[in-house]
Amino acid sequence: MVPADMSSELSGRVAIVTGGASGIGAASVALLAGAGATVIVADLQEGPNARGEGPGRFVAHDVASEDSWKALLADVLTREGRLDIMVNNAGISGGLGNIETTTVENWQKVQAVDSEGVFLGSKYAIEGMKRTGPGKPAVKGSIVNISSIAGLIGSAGPTAYTGAKGAVRLLSKSVALYCAEQKYDIRCNSVHPGGVDTAIFNPLWQMVGHAQGKAFIGSRHPIGRMSEASELGEVVLFLASDRSSFVTGAEIVADGAITSGLMRRSLLAPP
Repeated sequence: MVPADMSSELSGRVAIVTGGASGIGAASVALLAGAGATVIVADLQEGPNARGEGPGRFVAHDVASEDSWKALLADVLTREGRLDIMVNNAGISGGLGNIETTTVENWQKVQAVDSEGVFLGSKYAIEGMKRTGPGKPAVKGSIVNISSIAGLIGSAGPTAYTGAKGAVRLLSKSVALYCAEQKYDIRCNSVHPGGVDTAIFNPLWQMVGHAQGKAFIGSRHPIGRMSEASELGEVVLFLASDRSSFVTGAEIVADGAITSGLMRRSLLAPP
């Protein structure tokens, strides 16, 4: 819940959250809406928002399709009249394939969603923010791209996911520098979670059970546990708000200290 004194912090602002129907995306939607923003939940997966039960307005959206991005932006600008915040959160794991077992088809599928989807989201976020008002950028626009610790440190696998999340890291810096050079009042940052208790780990939960799997992944974090989606939502809220007004081109790491020391195995490697 957003404290009472923050309930209008984002009043009047409009946010898009891709993959907002579940996980980090859903937590971000709830917190942004709780801070007063109008939130569009852009997802292929229907959740409570699609039934009118959630805090955001649901729009069916495929992040890997440029036509879908064009339609989403037109819809938001027509109905809400502005765009201030873009959270590029949608992503897929693509399985655990390594460099030898990953197929070209799997590689391309993961890149289309996890990397190209963020490229398109950043591109159309800037277009939307520039079109807010009389030809001027939105006031204090913010683009938040969800990467991973896999975008910071090497891992034997999953290869496709690691490659895509690494691309998001440097893309975010490129966007931040471009917007600064163009004198757009638009910031761009990447977020790098460790293990978060979301549906991306469902294959593991199905094999060993949720409690056992969560304990196993949690043990790989120096802090001793996995993160909850709401904790990452708080990071997104910070980056979306004016509280981070001087933060752009940054990597915000929320990983329970995994990247602070030596990590000899990936999260899912057997002990």
